[in-house]
Amino acid sequence: MTLGDRIAQGDETALTECYATLGPLVRHHVARLVPGHAVDDVVQIVFLELWRARRRFDPSRGLTPWVLSIARRRAIDRLRSEARHYRRAAPLEEAGPIPDAALAVDAACDVREALAVLPLAQRQAIVLAHFEQLTQREIADRLNVPLGTVKARTSRGLRRMRELL
Repeated sequence: MTLGDRIAQGDETALTECYATLGPLVRHHVARLVPGHAVDDVVQIVFLELWRARRRFDPSRGLTPWVLSIARRRAIDRLRSEARHYRRAAPLEEAGPIPDAALAVDAACDVREALAVLPLAQRQAIVLAHFEQLTQREIADRLNVPLGTVKARTSRGLRRMRELL
């Protein structure tokens, strides 16, 4: 009985043997894809998933390619996860000078006053777009108006706010 057959049948000793046999290959494969600090985590996740998905494994297709495909997918998941994390967190030295809180409050008050001057339809379009982060199509659906109307209201409102600010 092959190692793959034993894994598919749920033999826990086969998992240990698989880790001993394929672990270095998986580590080498993962190390080419993810940063060094993440290699051990990804390798552990690979063998955990191998064990959890053992019922889906087809021994006739080969254990090594299956394990390496899991490793590749988990490495890509890790890269995507880290990319999302780095996009969210800007390093302080790259963020530039820290703005004065009083200036930020003043600017917010100015924007609020400028919004209050706008006609209701323009104000609604701008608030939905910038504060609720809706697309123009979503705004049109919510307000039950044509898309072109939303575009015109937003454009006119922003132009008027630029003049006021």
